[in-house]
Amino acid sequence: MIDGSTSKTKRHHCPGISNGRYAMILISRYIRKMPANTSCHQFCVGATKALRRHYWLRFPVERMQQHPEERLCASVVLYSRLRREVWLVGDCHCLIGGEYFDNPKPYEQPLAEMRAAKVRELLAEGMSQDDLLLPHDPAREVMIPTMLEVMHNQNITYSVIDGFPIPEAKVRVIQLSFEPMELVFASDGYPFLCPTLKESEERLAQQRQNDPLNIGEFKATKAFVAGNNSFDDRTYIRFSV
Repeated sequence: MIDGSTSKTKRHHCPGISNGRYAMILISRYIRKMPANTSCHQFCVGATKALRRHYWLRFPVERMQQHPEERLCASVVLYSRLRREVWLVGDCHCLIGGEYFDNPKPYEQPLAEMRAAKVRELLAEGMSQDDLLLPHDPAREVMIPTMLEVMHNQNITYSVIDGFPIPEAKVRVIQLSFEPMELVFASDGYPFLCPTLKESEERLAQQRQNDPLNIGEFKATKAFVAGNNSFDDRTYIRFSV
């Protein structure tokens, strides 16, 4: 499962395609070609090279080094059948035999708290909830400068695939037993990961109904924009091993 990161810049690496989607395309091409016995280390090196190669062809690597917000970026959760391992690179989560595992970015919750505080301030000043559910979220704009600043910790204090070396200590590797079990992989567009897609969608719908601004018990860096049935793109995969 590959989750491309939302663009924080107007720079596009491929015309007509968002940077997150293009990162997903390049990483998926690499995964389709890599040997079945690839290790987690080899995957991290190979996926990084797949994006780095693109920079060499089109964008100065020095600029990408200085401006992480302009990089191609994605999180990945992958199952190695031969090694019987699950690898979490970046902000994604999974259920393994019903047990929950994640690998969150360390700054995500403080940023969500910052946005939630601004939302409450705007509501107190008289702004309506509907105004805050428009595509241009004034509360999100408040946290963007801090988000861009902490992105300089990308592949230092947390792992992502962005064309720069991945600190493998920040990659979560889960060794599975040889007992039959069910795996669920999902992007962070599902804040409540359940054993079935139906249950996960129901929990998401409840969140949208009860707290569309995402400022309550569950806080996020985005709200449910009017007309959307989620606050973020989402992928859900369930299979048995």
